[in-house]
Amino acid sequence: MAIRITTLVENSSGEHLGLIHEHGLSFLIEKDNRTYLFDTGQSDAIIKNARKLQLDLFQADKIIISHGHYDHSGGVRSLLQSGGPSFQPEFILHNDFFNPKYSLQGSRSEYLGSDFDQQTLEDHNCVMRNFNSDIEEIEPGVWVVGNFLRYHTEETINDRFRLLTDEGLILDDFRDEIMLVVSSPKGLILIMGCAHPGIMNMIDTVRERIGENIHAILGGTHLVEARDRQLDAAIEYLNNLKCDAIGVSHCTGNRVMEKLSRIDPRFFHNRTGSSLIIS
Repeated sequence: MAIRITTLVENSSGEHLGLIHEHGLSFLIEKDNRTYLFDTGQSDAIIKNARKLQLDLFQADKIIISHGHYDHSGGVRSLLQSGGPSFQPEFILHNDFFNPKYSLQGSRSEYLGSDFDQQTLEDHNCVMRNFNSDIEEIEPGVWVVGNFLRYHTEETINDRFRLLTDEGLILDDFRDEIMLVVSSPKGLILIMGCAHPGIMNMIDTVRERIGENIHAILGGTHLVEARDRQLDAAIEYLNNLKCDAIGVSHCTGNRVMEKLSRIDPRFFHNRTGSSLIIS
């Protein structure tokens, strides 16, 4: 059976103008008669879009959320309410997922975190798997990867991202970020939410821990805020990376996507409704 990875929602529209696009990200992964949902966007858009794409979201028995920002987790409440009592997927979240996340700019702070908690999942009889490993194979050929090695010191996190603690707002190092890796006949498919720990760090961590060839990279890179040194290093890295397709979007930024499209024929803008199909 073919592997199909469909972008249920992303910041921009694709050819299907009937789909909803929003600042957020969500992928539906179908492999070996199993269905996985990676991230949920920020609203119920994934439910409406899946219906128009004739995809059954409620076949997903595992939901993996990359990190605790609203634009990746905001669809959870609508999903559980729409799925009914028989929809009881397993949620895979990092141990630190529910730590309250903020953006700090001067004296102004804004909440960026999720609008649900562990009790929400328990109320819907969902199992929550706390992830705090380097790597875990959740099904044959499907891995969750976290605790990323920080090889590339130029990959820094914007200091506006903060966690609220008893000591106040401290720098968010995004230790809660996880990614999904799917094995295919053509190589590994790396699926990222925002790549806050650094796209180079995340890719090199996968290469060390799994070691197979990479076929494709999908998701956000958060290069939209990268300074010149970090941006130049990331573009050079991706340009030299041995893989067949680079479908980045969301927090990558139009400037970076335009640069990539000019220098790298493997690049494509992974928009709302796009699918990667591998047989």
